[in-house]
Amino acid sequence: MLVAAAISAATIAFVLALILGVMLGRRFGGLGWPRRFALGSWPARRRVSAGSEVPSEAALPIPTADRALAPRAVPASAEVRDSDVQSTTPDGRMTKAGLLSMVVRNSSTAVAVVDQYRDVVMFNHRAVELGMVREMLLADPVWDAVKDVLDTDIERNFEFSPPTSSLGFVSTGRTPRPTVEHVRCLAKVVAQDDERYAVVYGLDDTEHKRLEATRRDFVANVSHELKTPVGAIGLLAEALLESADDAESVQHFGQRVVGETKRMGKLVSELLALSRLQDGDTPEFTRIDVDALIDEALSAATITAEAAAIELRSDEPIGAAISGDRLLLLTALNNLIANAIAYSPADTVVSISRRIIRIDGRPMVAIAVTDRGIGIARSDQQRVFERFFRVDQARSRLTGGTGLGLAIVKHVAANHGGTINLWSEPGTGSTFTLCIPEDLSDVGWSADDEGI
Repeated sequence: MLVAAAISAATIAFVLALILGVMLGRRFGGLGWPRRFALGSWPARRRVSAGSEVPSEAALPIPTADRALAPRAVPASAEVRDSDVQSTTPDGRMTKAGLLSMVVRNSSTAVAVVDQYRDVVMFNHRAVELGMVREMLLADPVWDAVKDVLDTDIERNFEFSPPTSSLGFVSTGRTPRPTVEHVRCLAKVVAQDDERYAVVYGLDDTEHKRLEATRRDFVANVSHELKTPVGAIGLLAEALLESADDAESVQHFGQRVVGETKRMGKLVSELLALSRLQDGDTPEFTRIDVDALIDEALSAATITAEAAAIELRSDEPIGAAISGDRLLLLTALNNLIANAIAYSPADTVVSISRRIIRIDGRPMVAIAVTDRGIGIARSDQQRVFERFFRVDQARSRLTGGTGLGLAIVKHVAANHGGTINLWSEPGTGSTFTLCIPEDLSDVGWSADDEGI
């Protein structure tokens, strides 16, 4: 399974060597009753066998039921630390024990060792960050799985979702990591003499789950988008066959078939374009005249704007140049202008402006496309750059939109080290501002799949 594959056999053996050979053997001497008294778990959970040495009453720890109300005798004493082992030899070289301790302590994999009474006898800080360990005990869903492992001696893969309140570990003074929503774990039994323990390994599976959900949504959306034109073409083809002797009907249905075919072709082309943008290939950058780029985009949109009774306006040239891939930037501008036209009522204006700005000290050219259309609700403004998201489904389908245009714009901006920003007010209109660095040396590429 995923965790078993992610944690190699060598890594597991490496960690077990530390846990059993170094920590359990050298430090605790087999984890007999002295260690159990130090952890405060003996009185409520273990009987003293006949002939065993019993400590004095004064040495007894706080009863288990009261531990939540009183400080631990050794707070967080089971966390792996540099001081836990002999880390260097007399001549200053790092020992194997010290190296193993450092590896476990700094591992991105959570590691926790628990006994059959649920006490965590050893853990690294990552186990706390992932919500596996809290107050020296395993989290409830983790313990439920570990009990089965201890009972059956069969290792087990399982998942759990830690509660938000369990994340972070205030006593360490460390900054909590981003929210963990899904943890994938592997638990297996280890033994030391007559003592039995379970080792639990945990990996943050949040990002993997998110990407899985994104890909599922993507496949579902693509299937839905392709199904519509394919179904329409099938129906139109049947109508053509039934109207073979009617020239006017053939003309009408034939034009409809052509329209649906173009729509499907546009969808496939934009999917391929988005895929190339996300591949991470470095674009072919050249120096581009900003004014000429805007003029070309406006020229390409003229016919569409006239058909929709939309006036296109542009401000004065500024004589600026940017470094970029001309075709990609032209595609981004075309998409922004087409989007503005599609969501504007007749007899309104779509305008393009340009200016030079500075962001974090970098000179950038900002190209703004403004419409006086229906606007975008605040709740939708973060989603408009997602693939297949549409503010108005009916209007988008009527205008032939694929729902990919703004996703492409965002990736073009990222691949040029730039940004795309949105201002919008329902009933007033929207402004999309594409910011691209002037200088090639300022550009940083980013083609990561962010689930958009």
